[in-house]
Amino acid sequence: MLLFAMGFLLVILQPSSGQFPRACANTQSLLRKECCPPWDGDGSPCGELSRRGSCQNILLSQAPLGPQFPFSGVDDREDWPSIFYNRTCKCEGNFMGFNCGECKFGFSGPNCTERQLRTRRNIFQLTTGEKDKFLAYLNLAKNTPSQDYVIATGTYTQMNNGSNPMFRNINVYDLFVWMHYYASRDTLLGGSSVWRDIDFAHEAPGFLPWHRVFLLMWEREIQKITGDENFTIPYWDWRDAEDCVVCTDEYMGGRHPTNPNLLSPASFFSSWQVICTRSEEYNSQQALCNATSEGPILRNPGNNDKSRTPRLPSSAEVEFCLSLTQYESGSMDKMANYSFRNTLEGFADPRTAISNISQSGLHNALHIYMNGSMSQVQGSANDPIFVLHHAFVDSIFERWLRRHRPMLEVYPAANAPIGHNRENYMVPFIPLYRNGEFFKPSRELGYDYEYLQEPALDSFQEFLIPYLEQARQIWAWLVGAAVIGGIITAVLTGLILACRKKRRGTSSEIQPLLTESEDYNNISYQSNF
Repeated sequence: MLLFAMGFLLVILQPSSGQFPRACANTQSLLRKECCPPWDGDGSPCGELSRRGSCQNILLSQAPLGPQFPFSGVDDREDWPSIFYNRTCKCEGNFMGFNCGECKFGFSGPNCTERQLRTRRNIFQLTTGEKDKFLAYLNLAKNTPSQDYVIATGTYTQMNNGSNPMFRNINVYDLFVWMHYYASRDTLLGGSSVWRDIDFAHEAPGFLPWHRVFLLMWEREIQKITGDENFTIPYWDWRDAEDCVVCTDEYMGGRHPTNPNLLSPASFFSSWQVICTRSEEYNSQQALCNATSEGPILRNPGNNDKSRTPRLPSSAEVEFCLSLTQYESGSMDKMANYSFRNTLEGFADPRTAISNISQSGLHNALHIYMNGSMSQVQGSANDPIFVLHHAFVDSIFERWLRRHRPMLEVYPAANAPIGHNRENYMVPFIPLYRNGEFFKPSRELGYDYEYLQEPALDSFQEFLIPYLEQARQIWAWLVGAAVIGGIITAVLTGLILACRKKRRGTSSEIQPLLTESEDYNNISYQSNF
């Protein structure tokens, strides 16, 4: 109740905010196309006087894109964030943030030199106090304004190319709902036309890195508004679950007693209002979601279309997905076959890895199963189960990274759908993050998963695991090579022994003649081979 009261007071006393840095959401910054706010520590842009960073031109990737988006110059998200800003803070060392005022993920301290490793835990392993604190933090975020960001309520063209800024405030939780919407919304082409086959956070290689950054930023914002630097997002391990075990009033909200599509009034989540769920309305108006409340959270778990998603994912399906060696393949979209990313995302069959968009597996299965707000991509983050679900999806991504240990080059550098190449900046994050920067183990980013920690596994064993896995995959070739090598060795050994025997026989017969010959010193030795 104390945390709820704190959040309520903050809403009354302060304006709320969103995704663009508040310090850059003004006419001057937009017309100059520059977002290099001062760091409070020394008052200089990007903390340059303290050598934290400097204001620099943005370097955009020139790598070719895939064919999925056949337009150019019609969407503000193209070559993000150059439509709005072409100069931003470039931070040095372990500093990070839109003004270089924070530490990179995994570091802390006044100079960002202290390593940190936090652990994300199973929500059912939390004590009652820890679980209640997590729920209170969620409610606080829903009722607390973001101090650093605002959201755009119009396109750059609607802003008259920056001379008429269109931004508004938003609470911390809804900030992330809006970011998820903005990354996955349709392209507005004018009139009543839209282009739907575009998504900067799904259906392509960036799906897993994008949501990894999303959760890290969400975690960071909760830490800031609560002062709890050790806060981590819990996960829900949904493998083999027979129903939505987190859908109770004790956890994420039970079912309403008279309306199965609503949450129980005993859960404070029943009072939450959703935003950004009316995509067709925005499209018809050629407008962006402006974060206006659109009604309560909807959820009716298990009463979904069974022909599309008959049940929640199984452990066997997860294990098969983890066995896939290719991160990405083919067209690198939802039609990709034998792609770990596409199989985990749920567009490929989790038993064969063959694309089948008529079915929803693994990640997608959870969204469809919830049969409500979570089942519509753009507004799915409205349901707080979203963060539990994606934390577990991220843990599966982490398992794949640890098992296969891919080089950065495994992540596609070119020809991926728009926004998904390795060096593309992720939409709509400011500060800027490239897709490839988060294609690495979570421990390098400062967090781990409780069920992935293996204290009995020493570093030498850990080092051997990926090589043993590779050997397992090519064992037939190794056996064949060993057999051929054995045959060659046997033949060579036989020849050597035969030659040695021949040499010994010849030597005993000719030695007397050689020693008696006048020309002994003129004879040169020649090998029998």
